Amino acid sequence: MKNLFLLSVLICFSTAIGQTKVPSAESQIKTALYACPDMYKEGAKILGYNQKGELVTLRDGNNGMVCLADDPNRERISVSCYSDKLETYMSRGRELLAEGKTEMEKREQRKAEIDAGTLEMPDEPAAVYVVTATQEDHDFDSGELKNSRIRYVLYRPYMTAEETGLPTQPGLPGMPWLMDANTHRSHIMITPAAENKNN
Repeated sequence: MKNLFLLSVLICFSTAIGQTKVPSAESQIKTALYACPDMYKEGAKILGYNQKGELVTLRDGNNGMVCLADDPNRERISVSCYSDKLETYMSRGRELLAEGKTEMEKREQRKAEIDAGTLEMPDEPAAVYVVTATQEDHDFDSGELKNSRIRYVLYRPYMTAEETGLPTQPGLPGMPWLMDANTHRSHIMITPAAENKNN
C-alpha cells in the first residue's frame, strides 16, 4: 500500500513537471503585438497556443501581417510578426521541426523545396519583426513586456553583397547587414542599439 502511494505521488509529480503553463489568449495576443508595426496591429492575424500547447489561430487577420506568440516551452520570450508572403516558409519550418527534424535538416529541406520551386518565397524582400525579452520582463497575466529588444529582418532568397551593397558581417549598432548571403535563407538584419524600455 505504501509503495502504491509513493508511485501515485511520483506519477503526479512527473506529470506536473511535464506540463507547461500557457498564458491566456488575450495575454498572448498582447505580447505578440509588441513585434507589430502600429499600422498593422488592428488587423494582424495572431497565431498562438491553446492550453494543450498546440499552435492555433488566436485571432483572424485581414491586412497581410501574421504575428506569432511566444512559445511557452522556451525560456526566453520571443515574439515575431511577418508578411504573409513568408507564411508558407515559416509554417513549413514549424512542420519540419514538429516532425523531429534538426535545425540543419530543416534548413536543408527548405532549401531543396525552394530550389525546386515547391516552396513559395516572395520575389521582393519581405519583412519580419522580432521582439525578445527575459521571463522577468514579461507579465504572464497581462502580456505586458518591458526592456524588450527588437530586430528587423528582410527575407529574400539568394541576395548578394554585390546586389544589395550591404556588408556580410555586422557593423555598428543599427547598421543593416546581409546574413547568409547568396543562400536560400539570405536576409537583411537591422538591430537597433537601444532597448525598448517603454513599450
